Amino acid sequence: MTKAELVEEVSRVSDLTKKHSELIVDSVFQSIVDALHRGEKIELRGFGSFRLRQREPRKGRNPKTGDKVDVPPKKVPYFKPGKELKDLINNAPFPDEPTPGSDGPDGAG
Repeated sequence: MTKAELVEEVSRVSDLTKKHSELIVDSVFQSIVDALHRGEKIELRGFGSFRLRQREPRKGRNPKTGDKVDVPPKKVPYFKPGKELKDLINNAPFPDEPTPGSDGPDGAG
């Protein structure tokens, strides 16, 4: 799903204009980015959590030349799905996916 598709879905289910839906989606994403930038952890119950992980400095290799290079330490965003999200993904059929034992979209079962 792209951001445009997400905006379309928010607009459809909320009866808001696409412009208002885009503002909402952008606000949610910006809030997550801002919180991570401040070093905060974001927990969305039933969905998952976002946090930063610290990567230590290491020796890397330039794939083009083979030379060794120093890779500096950095912070990377990390998403950990929640139990409810994992359960939904693993136990519920997807909307476009046939249930086991039923005929598929091409009639072959």
